[in-house]
Order: sequence, then C-alpha cells, then structure tokens
Amino acid sequence: MPGVRQKRSLPYSCEQMFDLVADVDRYSEFLPWVIATRVRSDDSAVMTADLVVGFKAIREKFTSRVEKQRPHRITVHYVDGPMRDLDNSWTFRPRDDGGCEVDFLVDFTFRNSVFEALAGQYFDRAFRKMVTAFEARADHLYGSNSSSAQSVA
Repeated sequence: MPGVRQKRSLPYSCEQMFDLVADVDRYSEFLPWVIATRVRSDDSAVMTADLVVGFKAIREKFTSRVEKQRPHRITVHYVDGPMRDLDNSWTFRPRDDGGCEVDFLVDFTFRNSVFEALAGQYFDRAFRKMVTAFEARADHLYGSNSSSAQSVA
C-alpha cells in the first residue's frame, strides 16, 4: 500500500492542532479538492463523516470513521468510497517551547492496481499539498509564525 508521511514542527499547541484537524465541517473552507463535508455522528471519541472531493468533472464521496484521542492523536479509518483502502493518522507531540510536532501518515490502495501505478505519484503530491493547507489554516486561525514552522520529514 503506498503511503505518504509528513512531519512538521509548528508553533501551535497540540490542542490547537487537534481542534483544527478534528473540525471536519470546515475542511471545504481550506482544503484543496474538498467540495463538501457531512458529519453523520460525532462525540468526544468517535466521528463518522463524509467528504466529497472533486477535480474538474470528477466527484467522489468518501466515508470515514474518525477516532479521537484529544489532544494527541486522530486516526481515520476508511469505511466506503472509490478506493480499496485509505487510512490516515495524525499524532501531536508537545514541544518544550509550547508548540508541537505534527506527524501525518496516510496509506492508500486503489481498487485498480493499474490506476494505482498511474495515479500514485499524483496522490503523493496531493496529500503533501493537503498537509501544507492544514499548516496555512493554523497560521490563519492562530497567528502566522512561519519562521518557527519547520518540516522535519
């Protein structure tokens, strides 16, 4: 299964980054290709949500089960959609200076292995762009301090 891993050292707290990632309802405001979201159920530990993603004329719906362990971890399990599998996790580790290290990992498998070979490179870039979008959203919400944000991948 192809995977993408990104680590970032950010000046924001684990709680702030956790809240940003857990706020699925707002994804269409800042994530590229996310057209719509619908949270089916949500409590402090588990959320079930749909994401509609699109590019040009292509539209696909993904349903995921999101396990939340505030403020240190969010794990997303693929339930239904156009792929065979799509799981990701976010881990937030506090730093001594009040910021946190964010570790994002996504693994995905297409239903069609030929399509996976062709589109895998594109998905790698797309997921990296999404991580950057989360970082930009944090800057917008919590105040830009890009000089202390570093990629550690």
